[in-house]
Amino acid sequence: MKRARIILIIIVFVIGFFGVAALILYLPDRKIRTHSPTEEFVAFLDFRVPKLMELYGIPGVNIALVKDGLIVYTAAYGEANQKSGQKMTVDMPMRVQSISKSVTAWAVLKLAEEGKLNLDDPVERYLKGWKLPVSDYPPDGVTVRRLLCHTAGLPLGDVFALYSPDEVMPSLKESLTHSAILFQMPGKGFSYSNVGYNLLEFMIEEVTGRDFAEYMKNEILYPLGMYHSDFEWSEETLSSAPLGYTLDDKPISPYQYPERASGGLLSTAEDIARFCIAGMPNFSDQRALVRPTIEQLYLAQAENLGIYSAVFDAYGFGYYTEGLTNGKLAVSHGGQGTGWMSHFHAVPETGDAIVILTNSQRSWPFISSLLNGWARWRGFSPPGMTRILLGECFLWGLVGLTISITLCLIAGIVRKIMKVNPRFIPVQQKILKPSRIFKIGISLSILAILWWACCQKYLFLTAVFPVSSIWLGVCAAAFSLTLLIESLCQK
Repeated sequence: MKRARIILIIIVFVIGFFGVAALILYLPDRKIRTHSPTEEFVAFLDFRVPKLMELYGIPGVNIALVKDGLIVYTAAYGEANQKSGQKMTVDMPMRVQSISKSVTAWAVLKLAEEGKLNLDDPVERYLKGWKLPVSDYPPDGVTVRRLLCHTAGLPLGDVFALYSPDEVMPSLKESLTHSAILFQMPGKGFSYSNVGYNLLEFMIEEVTGRDFAEYMKNEILYPLGMYHSDFEWSEETLSSAPLGYTLDDKPISPYQYPERASGGLLSTAEDIARFCIAGMPNFSDQRALVRPTIEQLYLAQAENLGIYSAVFDAYGFGYYTEGLTNGKLAVSHGGQGTGWMSHFHAVPETGDAIVILTNSQRSWPFISSLLNGWARWRGFSPPGMTRILLGECFLWGLVGLTISITLCLIAGIVRKIMKVNPRFIPVQQKILKPSRIFKIGISLSILAILWWACCQKYLFLTAVFPVSSIWLGVCAAAFSLTLLIESLCQK
């Protein structure tokens, strides 16, 4: 009877946490009517976005909506600087991080379209007087195509090498000499790499004889109408840019990388919306790329994406792709850096897109929730990114389970105290009992894992689930300490 009561308590807690999470994350989206007027969805955003920002601790957000190939809505929410109270505005330049890769891919395919390079050539063919650092793998396998789709065997790179605007940085060539070291056989499989796109930046400069930022501005950005976007910083840009905010909500001033192609673009939500429209051949008359080249951008080049396969089907040239249940193809890319997160999702065939730029590193569940509502509004199946919400519900269920078990352990300890005088067993006595050793081992192992997690600069779980993962960590620590006390306490 007692055991049944304990099991019932655990079930109630777990279901309760699952239910509350589902109500918060999913129920509001049920109010959205498919293909309702834009004004109706905008009203929903004006209500929903501030609520989610408060829930996840996100200071500022800029959003743009594209419908039928036209920008129908842009808005700014929250603050660019929490200390001064400066408000976000739609024309503020934002770090869009890895969305830069999608834009860089346009430049590479433009050069291929003009016959200035071949996608299947080794990249070294286009680099004058510079070779890939010596490694255990053949450099001839590092082709332009493989760099574009992250299958060249290059590492992610150092994402923590940040420089203030007035700080001396290593040159692109110096950076690549230290980072562009093959760690696996080119062509073996997908491995997301900032280094690979930085190598493409070097290649673009060598092929064109022009500075990368200047080339991108005049050949890609301006022809696409992206007049508020740049790969080059200026004093004016710095003065108007918002602050970023880290996972622990600390402000971070504008910074730079030695490289630009992989994550150095500054842009606005409206400009990224224009970029999305440019990739919709049925709705755009842009002349940077011809239609077959644009369609080539979306062709699947890598399908086994590792952890990214949880939310995407494949990677093309600078775009993640996924098939929706209505047979339409969705293309997207996100970006994450210290203090920043961004994402765009587009369905080129229907002329629909959404752009979400935030000045917070805590934004993945927020972005996923908005994508879920947007897809419902436009009549699409939920994008793969919305599975993050399922993960969020699962983590809250674990929180409920951990709290339930901890309370049961506390109740057991209290019963011992109420019935008899408890004492902690000496090490030389029953401490060697297998059940006690097991409990002590479990509690100390969990505490060690939590300590290790606290010492990391970046933890994937806390980046994806910034609220529920912290709760889970606190509850796991409480459970471990309670289990340790219970295991050492006897009548």
